[in-house]
Amino acid sequence: MREKTIFSKDFILVVTGRIVSAFGNQILRYALPLYLLIQTGSAALFGTIMAAAFIPMVLLFPIGGIIADRLNKRNIMLALDFCTAAVVFIFCLLSGKIDIVPLMTVTLIILYGIDGADRPAVKASVPALVNAEHMMRANSIVDVVDSAAAMAGPVIGGLLFSVFGLTPILYVSIGCFFASVALDIFIHIPFEKKAAAGNIFATGISDLRESFSFMLRKRPTLWKISLIFASSNLLLTTLVLIGLPVIITQHLGFGPGGANRAYGYAQGVIAAGAILGGLLAGVLSNKLKSTASPALLIGCSLCVILGGAALQTLSRPMGSYLVLIIACALMLALHTLFQIQMVTYLQLLTPKDLIGKVISCFICVVMCTNPLGQFAYGFVFEHIGSGIYLPFYAAGLVMTGVSILTRRVFDDNRATAREAKQGARLSAGTHRHENN
Repeated sequence: MREKTIFSKDFILVVTGRIVSAFGNQILRYALPLYLLIQTGSAALFGTIMAAAFIPMVLLFPIGGIIADRLNKRNIMLALDFCTAAVVFIFCLLSGKIDIVPLMTVTLIILYGIDGADRPAVKASVPALVNAEHMMRANSIVDVVDSAAAMAGPVIGGLLFSVFGLTPILYVSIGCFFASVALDIFIHIPFEKKAAAGNIFATGISDLRESFSFMLRKRPTLWKISLIFASSNLLLTTLVLIGLPVIITQHLGFGPGGANRAYGYAQGVIAAGAILGGLLAGVLSNKLKSTASPALLIGCSLCVILGGAALQTLSRPMGSYLVLIIACALMLALHTLFQIQMVTYLQLLTPKDLIGKVISCFICVVMCTNPLGQFAYGFVFEHIGSGIYLPFYAAGLVMTGVSILTRRVFDDNRATAREAKQGARLSAGTHRHENN
């Protein structure tokens, strides 16, 4: 059996297709919610619709994992890229003909739902295309690609949006998804069809039960880590997702056109932080231990507190803006490093025939807090008035406490992951010996 290197043709095609589709996704995720916020001026409505959009993503993660383990992952990615292009095209046709709030709500719900079904297929394809010793580096590449798209998408989207409005962004995204479909056609991902135990509903329930049973009984550290990860999403990442556009467009006084560009630049800087986190994960792939995870989360918390301090103490809007986006970028860098580390451990601790389902259940638990956080922060920023720094202090302090109190979970995870990695190496060596 040929050793699967990180630079195989199929992995490169997956990454290239991800670059194109992620860029299309990011310019949409920048432009559509911002357009909604500008049109309605309501932080509460903005947070509520974003929360509603996340719910199908959360629900479809486990379904996407089941599909990823039972169907060809290449075909899943191809079909979902095509569906995304079709949804955006329909939005273009209906825009201006029906009320923007229900149209935007339905469109975002469908787009986030598609993304929820697509991510498990992408994540589950990594172990099928690279060996265990390359897995963290491969995950870091995938995350760097997503982060690079998240950096370039809002910057380019912000320039297009401020000059031309929403329509050009929609057509650029459609082109991206069709280009990704063309690349997906040439990917080959190893796949063995599994026999279904009964009808599709019975099979799905059986697969979900098997996945959660694995996390709760055989690898209990996984569900504990998923809850810690979920806490960081609830307190930190949703704060940035909801708070940043509201603060920049409504509180810093940049004016309509300036606020749009400032938000686009802010998204680009923050995404650059996520790229830095992905690059650090690749560089430190063989050195970073799970015992460093609490320190990473405490670092994230301190960055958020720094952003709150800037909003409270700096009198000039530009000064507050610069410190805030730099603090958020550093937070994303550390959080991305933590995220890649956790997903890599999950992949090492999970048998390959369960990887899609377990990843989707893990991410489902993590993402469940996103709608709650978005709804709560939307309501908070709608009514908090001039105390916009207070949520930053509260989130940072609570997350610091969570990180300190749960550090033993990561100590337990280190030994389990080391055993799994050694087992994977022995298994790979046995396969090479048998084929020689």
